[in-house]
Amino acid sequence: METTPTPTTASQTRSFTTIFLIEMWERFGFYGMQALIVYYMVQRLGFPDERATLVWGAAAALIYVAPAIGGWIGDKILGTRRTMLLGALVLTIGYSLMVVPGQSVWFLFFALSVIVVGNGLFKANAGNLVRKIYEGDDSRIDSAFTIYYMAVNLGAMISQLLTPWLKDYVNETYGNELGWHVAFAVCAIGLLLGLINYWLMRRTMDHIGSEPDELPLNWGKLGAVLLGSVGFIFMSAYILENQGVARAFVYLAAVVVIGIFAYLISTGQRNERAGLIAALVLTIQTVFYFIFYQQMSTSLALFALRNVDPAFVVFGVHLWDWSPAQFQAFNPIWIFVLSPILAWAYTRAGNAGKDISIAAKFALGFVLVAAGFFIYGASGHMADATGRVSSWLMVWGYGAISLGELLVSGLGLAMIARYVPARMGGFMMGAYFVASGVSQYLGGLVATFASVPRNITNPLESLPIYTALFNKLGIAALVCTAIAIAVLPLMNRLSQTHHEHAQNE
Repeated sequence: METTPTPTTASQTRSFTTIFLIEMWERFGFYGMQALIVYYMVQRLGFPDERATLVWGAAAALIYVAPAIGGWIGDKILGTRRTMLLGALVLTIGYSLMVVPGQSVWFLFFALSVIVVGNGLFKANAGNLVRKIYEGDDSRIDSAFTIYYMAVNLGAMISQLLTPWLKDYVNETYGNELGWHVAFAVCAIGLLLGLINYWLMRRTMDHIGSEPDELPLNWGKLGAVLLGSVGFIFMSAYILENQGVARAFVYLAAVVVIGIFAYLISTGQRNERAGLIAALVLTIQTVFYFIFYQQMSTSLALFALRNVDPAFVVFGVHLWDWSPAQFQAFNPIWIFVLSPILAWAYTRAGNAGKDISIAAKFALGFVLVAAGFFIYGASGHMADATGRVSSWLMVWGYGAISLGELLVSGLGLAMIARYVPARMGGFMMGAYFVASGVSQYLGGLVATFASVPRNITNPLESLPIYTALFNKLGIAALVCTAIAIAVLPLMNRLSQTHHEHAQNE
Protein backbone atom coordinates (compact mmCIF):
# COMPACT_ATOMS: atom_id res chain seq x y z
CA MET A 1 0.00 0.00 0.00
CA GLU A 2 1.37 3.41 -0.99
CA THR A 3 2.08 5.78 1.90
CA THR A 4 1.01 9.39 1.86
CA PRO A 5 3.99 11.76 1.93
CA THR A 6 4.30 14.18 4.81
CA PRO A 7 2.79 17.47 3.63
CA THR A 8 5.15 20.43 3.28
CA THR A 9 4.36 23.86 4.66
CA ALA A 10 3.72 25.07 1.09
CA SER A 11 1.24 22.27 0.34
CA GLN A 12 -0.47 22.86 3.70
CA THR A 13 -0.85 26.54 2.82
CA ARG A 14 -2.35 25.74 -0.60
CA SER A 15 -4.80 23.25 0.91
CA PHE A 16 -5.74 25.67 3.66
CA THR A 17 -6.31 28.46 1.12
CA THR A 18 -8.78 26.26 -0.77
CA ILE A 19 -10.84 25.61 2.36
CA PHE A 20 -10.46 29.23 3.49
CA LEU A 21 -12.05 30.47 0.25
CA ILE A 22 -15.00 28.08 0.07
CA GLU A 23 -15.70 28.75 3.75
CA MET A 24 -15.57 32.49 3.08
CA TRP A 25 -18.17 32.28 0.31
CA GLU A 26 -20.38 29.89 2.27
CA ARG A 27 -20.40 32.29 5.21
CA PHE A 28 -21.03 35.17 2.79
CA GLY A 29 -24.31 33.46 1.94
CA PHE A 30 -25.23 32.54 5.49
CA TYR A 31 -24.55 35.87 7.16
CA GLY A 32 -26.10 37.83 4.31
CA MET A 33 -29.29 35.91 5.04
CA GLN A 34 -28.91 36.18 8.82
CA ALA A 35 -28.54 39.97 8.65
CA LEU A 36 -32.04 40.23 7.20
CA ILE A 37 -34.03 37.26 8.44
CA VAL A 38 -35.40 38.69 11.73
CA TYR A 39 -36.21 42.00 9.99
CA TYR A 40 -37.90 40.02 7.18
CA MET A 41 -40.13 38.20 9.65
CA VAL A 42 -40.98 41.35 11.63
CA GLN A 43 -41.26 43.92 8.83
CA ARG A 44 -42.38 41.82 5.85
CA LEU A 45 -44.31 38.90 7.34
CA GLY A 46 -45.69 40.80 10.37
CA PHE A 47 -44.30 38.50 13.09
CA PRO A 48 -44.29 39.91 16.63
CA ASP A 49 -40.79 40.26 18.13
CA GLU A 50 -41.16 37.19 20.33
CA ARG A 51 -42.16 34.85 17.50
CA ALA A 52 -39.45 36.16 15.16
CA THR A 53 -36.67 35.69 17.74
CA LEU A 54 -37.90 32.22 18.74
CA VAL A 55 -38.25 31.04 15.13
CA TRP A 56 -34.77 32.27 14.29
CA GLY A 57 -33.44 30.79 17.55
CA ALA A 58 -34.93 27.41 16.59
CA ALA A 59 -33.57 27.69 13.04
CA ALA A 60 -30.12 28.61 14.36
CA ALA A 61 -30.27 25.64 16.73
CA LEU A 62 -31.09 23.29 13.87
CA ILE A 63 -28.36 24.86 11.73
CA TYR A 64 -25.84 24.06 14.46
CA VAL A 65 -27.29 20.66 15.41
CA ALA A 66 -27.26 19.28 11.86
CA PRO A 67 -23.41 19.17 11.57
CA ALA A 68 -23.35 16.36 14.16
CA ILE A 69 -24.96 14.16 11.53
CA GLY A 70 -22.99 15.76 8.70
CA GLY A 71 -19.68 15.11 10.45
CA TRP A 72 -20.56 11.42 10.84
CA ILE A 73 -21.57 11.20 7.17
CA GLY A 74 -18.24 12.77 6.22
CA ASP A 75 -16.21 10.46 8.47
CA LYS A 76 -17.95 7.18 7.68
CA ILE A 77 -20.24 7.35 4.62
CA LEU A 78 -19.36 9.71 1.76
CA GLY A 79 -16.04 11.24 2.79
CA THR A 80 -15.21 14.61 4.30
CA ARG A 81 -14.52 16.39 1.00
CA ARG A 82 -17.56 15.01 -0.81
CA THR A 83 -19.93 15.77 2.06
CA MET A 84 -18.68 19.35 2.30
CA LEU A 85 -19.28 19.88 -1.44
CA LEU A 86 -22.74 18.29 -1.27
CA GLY A 87 -23.56 20.68 1.56
CA ALA A 88 -22.52 23.66 -0.53
CA LEU A 89 -24.83 22.51 -3.36
CA VAL A 90 -27.79 22.08 -0.98
CA LEU A 91 -27.13 25.51 0.54
CA THR A 92 -27.22 27.05 -2.94
CA ILE A 93 -30.68 25.53 -3.43
CA GLY A 94 -31.84 26.81 -0.02
CA TYR A 95 -30.83 30.41 -0.66
CA SER A 96 -32.33 30.18 -4.16
CA LEU A 97 -35.68 29.23 -2.60
CA MET A 98 -35.54 32.41 -0.52
CA VAL A 99 -35.46 34.35 -3.80
CA VAL A 100 -39.04 33.31 -4.63
CA PRO A 101 -41.35 36.29 -3.88
CA GLY A 102 -44.32 35.79 -1.59
CA GLN A 103 -45.49 35.93 2.01
CA SER A 104 -45.98 32.23 2.72
CA VAL A 105 -44.77 31.44 6.22
CA TRP A 106 -44.57 27.72 5.47
CA PHE A 107 -42.45 28.33 2.37
CA LEU A 108 -40.04 30.39 4.46
CA PHE A 109 -39.78 27.54 6.97
CA PHE A 110 -39.16 25.08 4.11
CA ALA A 111 -36.37 27.24 2.62
CA LEU A 112 -34.76 27.65 6.05
CA SER A 113 -34.94 23.87 6.51
CA VAL A 114 -33.05 23.29 3.23
CA ILE A 115 -30.41 25.70 4.54
CA VAL A 116 -30.31 23.69 7.79
CA VAL A 117 -29.52 20.48 5.90
CA GLY A 118 -26.94 22.14 3.64
CA ASN A 119 -25.16 23.65 6.62
CA GLY A 120 -25.21 20.30 8.40
CA LEU A 121 -23.42 18.62 5.52
CA PHE A 122 -20.96 21.49 5.03
CA LYS A 123 -19.95 22.94 8.37
CA ALA A 124 -18.36 20.15 10.41
CA ASN A 125 -16.56 18.74 7.38
CA ALA A 126 -14.98 22.04 6.35
CA GLY A 127 -13.61 22.48 9.88
CA ASN A 128 -12.44 18.87 10.00
CA LEU A 129 -10.48 19.35 6.76
CA VAL A 130 -8.58 22.23 8.37
CA ARG A 131 -7.82 19.97 11.32
CA LYS A 132 -6.49 17.26 8.99
CA ILE A 133 -4.21 19.73 7.20
CA TYR A 134 -2.38 20.73 10.42
CA GLU A 135 -2.82 17.60 12.51
CA GLY A 136 -0.21 17.20 15.26
CA ASP A 137 0.94 20.83 15.56
CA ASP A 138 -0.97 22.51 18.40
CA SER A 139 0.40 26.04 17.93
CA ARG A 140 -0.21 25.97 14.17
CA ILE A 141 -3.71 24.54 14.72
CA ASP A 142 -4.59 27.51 16.98
CA SER A 143 -3.17 29.92 14.41
CA ALA A 144 -4.84 28.16 11.46
CA PHE A 145 -8.27 28.11 13.10
CA THR A 146 -7.97 31.78 14.02
CA ILE A 147 -7.22 32.63 10.37
CA TYR A 148 -9.98 30.21 9.31
CA TYR A 149 -12.31 32.14 11.59
CA MET A 150 -11.23 35.24 9.70
CA ALA A 151 -12.54 33.60 6.51
CA VAL A 152 -15.91 33.26 8.23
CA ASN A 153 -15.90 36.90 9.13
CA LEU A 154 -14.53 38.19 5.83
CA GLY A 155 -17.51 36.62 4.06
CA ALA A 156 -19.85 37.89 6.78
CA MET A 157 -18.45 41.43 6.65
CA ILE A 158 -18.96 41.77 2.89
CA SER A 159 -22.45 40.29 2.83
CA GLN A 160 -23.76 42.05 5.94
CA LEU A 161 -22.78 45.39 4.44
CA LEU A 162 -24.04 44.49 0.96
CA THR A 163 -27.37 42.69 1.43
CA PRO A 164 -29.08 45.31 3.68
CA TRP A 165 -27.98 48.13 1.34
CA LEU A 166 -29.17 46.17 -1.71
CA LYS A 167 -32.50 45.39 -0.05
CA ASP A 168 -33.10 49.06 0.77
CA TYR A 169 -32.02 50.27 -2.67
CA VAL A 170 -34.21 47.83 -4.62
CA ASN A 171 -37.20 48.36 -2.31
CA GLU A 172 -36.98 52.14 -2.72
CA THR A 173 -36.50 51.87 -6.49
CA TYR A 174 -38.82 49.04 -7.54
CA GLY A 175 -41.16 48.19 -4.67
CA ASN A 176 -41.38 47.02 -1.09
CA GLU A 177 -41.17 43.27 -1.74
CA LEU A 178 -38.54 42.78 -4.41
CA GLY A 179 -35.55 44.06 -2.42
CA TRP A 180 -35.70 41.27 0.14
CA HIS A 181 -35.52 38.58 -2.52
CA VAL A 182 -32.81 40.26 -4.58
CA ALA A 183 -30.69 40.34 -1.42
CA PHE A 184 -31.34 36.64 -0.82
CA ALA A 185 -30.34 35.96 -4.45
CA VAL A 186 -26.91 37.46 -3.72
CA CYS A 187 -26.52 34.86 -0.94
CA ALA A 188 -27.10 32.05 -3.47
CA ILE A 189 -24.60 33.61 -5.88
CA GLY A 190 -22.00 33.57 -3.09
CA LEU A 191 -22.33 29.79 -2.79
CA LEU A 192 -21.97 29.37 -6.55
CA LEU A 193 -18.77 31.40 -6.51
CA GLY A 194 -17.45 29.25 -3.67
CA LEU A 195 -18.12 26.05 -5.62
CA ILE A 196 -16.45 27.43 -8.75
CA ASN A 197 -13.42 28.47 -6.73
CA TYR A 198 -13.14 25.02 -5.13
CA TRP A 199 -13.35 23.31 -8.51
CA LEU A 200 -10.48 25.45 -9.81
CA MET A 201 -8.30 24.59 -6.78
CA ARG A 202 -9.52 21.02 -6.18
CA ARG A 203 -6.10 19.40 -6.80
CA THR A 204 -4.73 20.95 -3.61
CA MET A 205 -7.19 18.79 -1.62
CA ASP A 206 -6.49 15.42 -3.24
CA HIS A 207 -4.44 14.18 -0.27
CA ILE A 208 -6.74 15.61 2.45
CA GLY A 209 -9.90 13.84 3.59
CA SER A 210 -11.33 10.84 5.40
CA GLU A 211 -11.10 7.20 4.36
CA PRO A 212 -14.26 7.15 2.17
CA ASP A 213 -12.79 10.01 0.10
CA GLU A 214 -10.09 7.59 -1.11
CA LEU A 215 -12.67 5.12 -2.42
CA PRO A 216 -14.91 5.40 -5.52
CA LEU A 217 -18.23 7.14 -4.84
CA ASN A 218 -20.88 4.68 -3.65
CA TRP A 219 -24.05 5.83 -5.44
CA GLY A 220 -26.27 3.77 -3.15
CA LYS A 221 -24.88 5.56 -0.09
CA LEU A 222 -25.27 8.92 -1.83
CA GLY A 223 -28.92 8.10 -2.57
CA ALA A 224 -29.50 7.14 1.06
CA VAL A 225 -27.95 10.42 2.25
CA LEU A 226 -30.11 12.44 -0.16
CA LEU A 227 -33.26 10.58 0.93
CA GLY A 228 -32.42 11.17 4.58
CA SER A 229 -31.78 14.84 3.81
CA VAL A 230 -35.27 15.23 2.33
CA GLY A 231 -36.77 13.69 5.45
CA PHE A 232 -34.73 16.00 7.69
CA ILE A 233 -35.91 19.02 5.66
CA PHE A 234 -39.58 18.27 6.32
CA MET A 235 -38.88 17.45 9.97
CA SER A 236 -37.08 20.78 10.39
CA ALA A 237 -39.93 22.71 8.77
CA TYR A 238 -42.35 21.06 11.21
CA ILE A 239 -40.12 21.99 14.16
CA LEU A 240 -39.92 25.64 13.03
CA GLU A 241 -43.69 25.83 12.71
CA ASN A 242 -44.32 24.40 16.19
CA GLN A 243 -42.48 26.16 18.99
CA GLY A 244 -43.33 23.57 21.62
CA VAL A 245 -41.78 20.86 19.45
CA ALA A 246 -38.75 23.11 18.85
CA ARG A 247 -38.19 23.54 22.57
CA ALA A 248 -38.46 19.79 23.22
CA PHE A 249 -36.08 19.06 20.33
CA VAL A 250 -33.43 21.45 21.63
CA TYR A 251 -33.59 20.07 25.15
CA LEU A 252 -33.32 16.53 23.76
CA ALA A 253 -30.26 17.62 21.75
CA ALA A 254 -28.65 18.89 24.96
CA VAL A 255 -29.18 15.51 26.64
CA VAL A 256 -27.74 13.75 23.58
CA VAL A 257 -24.56 15.88 23.63
CA ILE A 258 -23.98 15.18 27.31
CA GLY A 259 -24.64 11.49 26.63
CA ILE A 260 -22.13 11.46 23.77
CA PHE A 261 -19.39 12.94 25.93
CA ALA A 262 -20.22 10.62 28.84
CA TYR A 263 -20.12 7.56 26.56
CA LEU A 264 -16.85 8.50 24.88
CA ILE A 265 -15.17 9.40 28.17
CA SER A 266 -16.26 6.13 29.81
CA THR A 267 -15.41 3.88 26.86
CA GLY A 268 -12.40 5.71 25.45
CA GLN A 269 -8.84 4.62 25.99
CA ARG A 270 -7.29 5.76 29.27
CA ASN A 271 -4.87 8.12 27.54
CA GLU A 272 -7.79 9.84 25.75
CA ARG A 273 -9.96 10.66 28.77
CA ALA A 274 -8.16 13.77 30.01
CA GLY A 275 -8.48 15.40 26.58
CA LEU A 276 -12.16 14.46 26.29
CA ILE A 277 -12.97 15.84 29.77
CA ALA A 278 -11.14 19.07 28.90
CA ALA A 279 -13.13 19.31 25.67
CA LEU A 280 -16.38 18.80 27.61
CA VAL A 281 -15.60 21.61 30.08
CA LEU A 282 -14.72 24.03 27.27
CA THR A 283 -17.78 22.99 25.25
CA ILE A 284 -20.03 23.86 28.21
CA GLN A 285 -18.36 27.28 28.40
CA THR A 286 -18.96 27.71 24.66
CA VAL A 287 -22.66 27.00 25.20
CA PHE A 288 -22.82 29.96 27.58
CA TYR A 289 -20.96 32.14 25.08
CA PHE A 290 -23.38 31.47 22.22
CA ILE A 291 -26.31 32.68 24.32
CA PHE A 292 -24.60 36.08 24.21
CA TYR A 293 -23.68 35.67 20.55
CA GLN A 294 -27.29 35.03 19.48
CA GLN A 295 -28.26 38.52 20.66
CA MET A 296 -26.49 40.02 17.63
CA SER A 297 -29.15 38.76 15.22
CA THR A 298 -32.08 39.14 17.64
CA SER A 299 -32.26 41.67 20.49
CA LEU A 300 -29.31 43.79 19.27
CA ALA A 301 -30.66 43.76 15.70
CA LEU A 302 -34.06 45.04 16.85
CA PHE A 303 -32.37 47.53 19.22
CA ALA A 304 -30.51 48.92 16.17
CA LEU A 305 -33.79 49.21 14.29
CA ARG A 306 -35.59 51.16 17.01
CA ASN A 307 -33.06 52.93 19.19
CA VAL A 308 -29.87 53.62 17.22
CA ASP A 309 -29.39 56.79 15.17
CA PRO A 310 -28.36 55.55 11.69
CA ALA A 311 -26.20 58.63 11.06
CA PHE A 312 -22.46 57.91 10.93
CA VAL A 313 -20.74 61.06 12.14
CA VAL A 314 -16.95 61.53 12.32
CA PHE A 315 -15.56 64.74 13.91
CA GLY A 316 -18.92 66.41 13.45
CA VAL A 317 -19.18 65.49 9.76
CA HIS A 318 -22.18 63.33 8.70
CA LEU A 319 -20.70 60.78 6.28
CA TRP A 320 -23.66 58.46 5.61
CA ASP A 321 -26.60 56.63 7.18
CA TRP A 322 -26.37 52.95 8.13
CA SER A 323 -29.15 50.51 7.35
CA PRO A 324 -30.10 48.95 10.74
CA ALA A 325 -29.14 45.46 9.52
CA GLN A 326 -25.66 46.70 8.59
CA PHE A 327 -24.75 47.22 12.24
CA GLN A 328 -24.28 43.44 12.45
CA ALA A 329 -21.32 43.85 10.08
CA PHE A 330 -19.35 45.53 12.88
CA ASN A 331 -18.84 42.05 14.36
CA PRO A 332 -17.00 40.59 11.32
CA ILE A 333 -15.21 43.90 10.65
CA TRP A 334 -13.65 43.82 14.11
CA ILE A 335 -12.82 40.12 13.84
CA PHE A 336 -11.26 40.63 10.41
CA VAL A 337 -9.02 43.32 11.92
CA LEU A 338 -8.15 41.43 15.11
CA SER A 339 -7.75 37.84 13.77
CA PRO A 340 -4.32 38.19 12.13
CA ILE A 341 -3.00 40.03 15.20
CA LEU A 342 -4.12 37.22 17.51
CA ALA A 343 -2.89 34.52 15.12
CA TRP A 344 0.56 36.16 15.07
CA ALA A 345 0.51 36.44 18.86
CA TYR A 346 -0.43 32.76 19.30
CA THR A 347 2.32 31.58 16.96
CA ARG A 348 4.94 33.85 18.54
CA ALA A 349 3.95 32.83 22.07
CA GLY A 350 3.92 29.16 21.05
CA ASN A 351 7.41 29.37 19.57
CA ALA A 352 8.64 31.04 22.77
CA GLY A 353 6.90 28.47 24.98
CA LYS A 354 4.74 31.15 26.60
CA ASP A 355 1.33 30.50 25.05
CA ILE A 356 -1.48 30.66 27.64
CA SER A 357 -4.00 27.82 27.73
CA ILE A 358 -7.26 27.79 25.78
CA ALA A 359 -9.09 27.73 29.14
CA ALA A 360 -7.40 31.01 30.17
CA LYS A 361 -8.30 32.54 26.80
CA PHE A 362 -11.93 31.53 27.37
CA ALA A 363 -11.97 33.31 30.75
CA LEU A 364 -10.53 36.48 29.23
CA GLY A 365 -13.08 36.26 26.42
CA PHE A 366 -16.00 36.36 28.87
CA VAL A 367 -14.60 39.52 30.51
CA LEU A 368 -14.67 41.24 27.12
CA VAL A 369 -18.20 40.01 26.38
CA ALA A 370 -19.34 41.51 29.70
CA ALA A 371 -17.71 44.84 28.76
CA GLY A 372 -19.56 44.84 25.44
CA PHE A 373 -22.99 44.36 26.98
CA PHE A 374 -22.33 46.97 29.66
CA ILE A 375 -21.55 49.40 26.82
CA TYR A 376 -24.97 48.66 25.34
CA GLY A 377 -26.54 48.86 28.79
CA ALA A 378 -25.16 52.40 29.11
CA SER A 379 -27.53 53.45 26.32
CA GLY A 380 -30.03 54.55 28.94
CA HIS A 381 -27.58 57.26 30.04
CA MET A 382 -26.26 58.19 26.58
CA ALA A 383 -29.46 58.49 24.52
CA ASP A 384 -30.64 61.80 23.13
CA ALA A 385 -34.02 63.39 23.86
CA THR A 386 -35.69 61.11 21.28
CA GLY A 387 -34.42 57.88 22.89
CA ARG A 388 -31.77 57.14 20.25
CA VAL A 389 -28.04 56.56 20.73
CA SER A 390 -25.08 57.24 18.45
CA SER A 391 -24.03 54.51 16.02
CA TRP A 392 -20.58 54.70 17.63
CA LEU A 393 -22.05 52.84 20.61
CA MET A 394 -22.56 49.88 18.26
CA VAL A 395 -18.98 50.17 17.02
CA TRP A 396 -17.40 49.91 20.48
CA GLY A 397 -19.89 47.39 21.87
CA TYR A 398 -19.31 45.07 18.93
CA GLY A 399 -15.55 45.64 19.29
CA ALA A 400 -15.47 44.28 22.83
CA ILE A 401 -17.81 41.36 22.10
CA SER A 402 -15.92 40.46 18.92
CA LEU A 403 -12.56 40.26 20.70
CA GLY A 404 -14.25 38.06 23.29
CA GLU A 405 -15.66 35.94 20.47
CA LEU A 406 -12.20 35.33 19.03
CA LEU A 407 -11.01 34.08 22.41
CA VAL A 408 -14.00 31.76 22.94
CA SER A 409 -15.85 30.76 19.77
CA GLY A 410 -12.85 31.41 17.54
CA LEU A 411 -10.86 28.77 19.44
CA GLY A 412 -13.74 26.32 19.88
CA LEU A 413 -12.86 24.30 16.79
CA ALA A 414 -9.16 24.45 17.70
CA MET A 415 -10.10 23.05 21.11
CA ILE A 416 -11.77 20.02 19.47
CA ALA A 417 -8.78 19.61 17.15
CA ARG A 418 -6.35 19.71 20.09
CA TYR A 419 -8.06 17.56 22.70
CA VAL A 420 -10.18 15.04 20.77
CA PRO A 421 -8.60 11.89 19.20
CA ALA A 422 -8.34 12.03 15.41
CA ARG A 423 -10.51 8.95 14.91
CA MET A 424 -13.57 10.78 16.27
CA GLY A 425 -12.69 14.27 15.00
CA GLY A 426 -15.57 14.85 12.57
CA PHE A 427 -18.16 13.38 14.92
CA MET A 428 -16.96 15.43 17.87
CA MET A 429 -16.90 18.62 15.82
CA GLY A 430 -20.52 17.80 15.05
CA ALA A 431 -21.25 17.33 18.76
CA TYR A 432 -19.61 20.69 19.44
CA PHE A 433 -21.98 22.30 16.94
CA VAL A 434 -24.97 20.58 18.58
CA ALA A 435 -23.98 22.19 21.88
CA SER A 436 -23.67 25.54 20.09
CA GLY A 437 -27.13 25.01 18.58
CA VAL A 438 -28.68 24.42 21.99
CA SER A 439 -27.27 27.73 23.18
CA GLN A 440 -28.44 29.54 20.02
CA TYR A 441 -32.00 28.57 20.90
CA LEU A 442 -31.48 29.56 24.53
CA GLY A 443 -30.15 32.88 23.20
CA GLY A 444 -33.40 33.31 21.27
CA LEU A 445 -35.33 32.66 24.48
CA VAL A 446 -33.22 35.26 26.30
CA ALA A 447 -33.89 37.77 23.52
CA THR A 448 -37.65 37.47 24.09
CA PHE A 449 -37.16 39.31 27.41
CA ALA A 450 -36.57 42.40 25.27
CA SER A 451 -39.61 41.86 23.02
CA VAL A 452 -41.27 45.21 22.37
CA PRO A 453 -45.10 45.13 22.25
CA ARG A 454 -46.59 46.24 18.93
CA ASN A 455 -48.31 49.21 20.54
CA ILE A 456 -44.92 50.70 21.56
CA THR A 457 -43.36 52.73 18.75
CA ASN A 458 -41.69 55.50 20.75
CA PRO A 459 -37.91 54.91 21.18
CA LEU A 460 -38.12 56.43 24.67
CA GLU A 461 -40.41 53.54 25.68
CA SER A 462 -38.44 50.74 23.97
CA LEU A 463 -35.03 51.92 25.28
CA PRO A 464 -35.42 50.75 28.92
CA ILE A 465 -36.70 47.35 27.69
CA TYR A 466 -33.44 46.78 25.82
CA THR A 467 -31.04 48.25 28.38
CA ALA A 468 -32.51 46.12 31.17
CA LEU A 469 -31.65 42.97 29.19
CA PHE A 470 -28.18 44.18 28.16
CA ASN A 471 -27.15 45.01 31.74
CA LYS A 472 -28.35 41.60 32.95
CA LEU A 473 -26.33 39.95 30.16
CA GLY A 474 -23.25 41.90 31.27
CA ILE A 475 -23.66 40.55 34.80
CA ALA A 476 -24.20 37.02 33.46
CA ALA A 477 -20.96 37.28 31.45
CA LEU A 478 -19.08 38.22 34.64
CA VAL A 479 -20.52 35.13 36.35
CA CYS A 480 -19.26 33.04 33.40
CA THR A 481 -15.85 34.66 33.85
CA ALA A 482 -15.77 33.63 37.51
CA ILE A 483 -16.70 30.06 36.62
CA ALA A 484 -14.03 29.93 33.87
CA ILE A 485 -11.38 31.14 36.33
CA ALA A 486 -12.52 28.65 38.99
CA VAL A 487 -12.01 25.67 36.65
CA LEU A 488 -8.59 26.84 35.41
CA PRO A 489 -6.61 24.60 37.83
CA LEU A 490 -8.64 21.57 36.70
CA MET A 491 -8.14 22.51 33.04
CA ASN A 492 -4.40 22.94 33.52
CA ARG A 493 -4.13 19.46 35.07
CA LEU A 494 -6.21 17.88 32.30
CA SER A 495 -4.23 19.65 29.60
CA GLN A 496 -0.92 18.57 31.14
CA THR A 497 -2.09 14.95 31.39
CA HIS A 498 -3.33 15.00 27.79
CA HIS A 499 -0.04 16.48 26.59
CA GLU A 500 2.01 13.88 28.45
CA HIS A 501 -0.01 11.02 26.96
CA ALA A 502 0.31 12.54 23.48
CA GLN A 503 4.11 12.72 23.87
CA ASN A 504 4.31 9.10 25.01
CA GLU A 505 2.43 7.76 22.00
